[in-house]
Amino acid sequence: MPIVWVDAFSDGPFTGNPAAVCLLERPAPEEAMQSLAFEIGLSETAFVWPREEGFGLRWFTPVAEVDLCGHATVAAAHALAGAGRLDAGRARFSTKSGWIEATVDGDQIEVDLPGEVPRPVDVPVVLAARWPVLRAATTRFDLLVELESERAVRDLDPAAVDLASLPHRGVAVTAKAAAGAGAAEGARAAAGAGPATDYVLRFFAPRVGVPEDPVTGSAQCYLGPYWAAALGRVQLCAAQLSARRGVLRVQVRGTRVGVAGRAVTVLHGAVTGEAARVLTAGSR
Repeated sequence: MPIVWVDAFSDGPFTGNPAAVCLLERPAPEEAMQSLAFEIGLSETAFVWPREEGFGLRWFTPVAEVDLCGHATVAAAHALAGAGRLDAGRARFSTKSGWIEATVDGDQIEVDLPGEVPRPVDVPVVLAARWPVLRAATTRFDLLVELESERAVRDLDPAAVDLASLPHRGVAVTAKAAAGAGAAEGARAAAGAGPATDYVLRFFAPRVGVPEDPVTGSAQCYLGPYWAAALGRVQLCAAQLSARRGVLRVQVRGTRVGVAGRAVTVLHGAVTGEAARVLTAGSR
């Protein structure tokens, strides 16, 4: 049972966000998928199998299944392309968030994700007391928090706040990119003289076992529309200021958001022996 380790939204190996992709022949038992994701220990493990009109796709953190993951979808499309399982460089995934399409052009991959306009809310007291928050908003999964500057996003201490106590899958902390410096220049270099950065972010999801996510594709589903409205344009470039860092190209298309970046294979392997038997036992 092939398994591929992919760095998504990366500038090369050991950057961006790593995901494991397990290439199944049919769906596996949920408990077995969760156990393998825990064993691997990455922020996401994707499970893919062929089905009518495309592929089935589910995503697991080490401790929970999630309804949407951007970087592991990029990784899944990259792994399928590397295995020669795609037709004309396109993949169509059936997921808990509906159908998601991916386009593969070499090591560049774009995923078409469902967009969402964040709903403004009062800034949670626990955050207002610790961070320089300008405004906050909620989505069906997460809390969006805009800080006063790029530096504030880069320098914030997530340990200063009990983020797991907030009733959200995760917390996306964002700010407009500093003009002509900082992440803008770093993103241009990482992207090979690509567009300057429009906004920066960090993402924390301790409630689902991810203290800080390296690069978060799903957060662009609402950060894209949020910053498109603020900046007055639909084509954007985001830089995630985690330790590994990553660059995402974001395009808002009505109710959908295209999120694109590079993917690199780091390891090929296989699930074998009793572990493979567990994944196939009782599959449907």
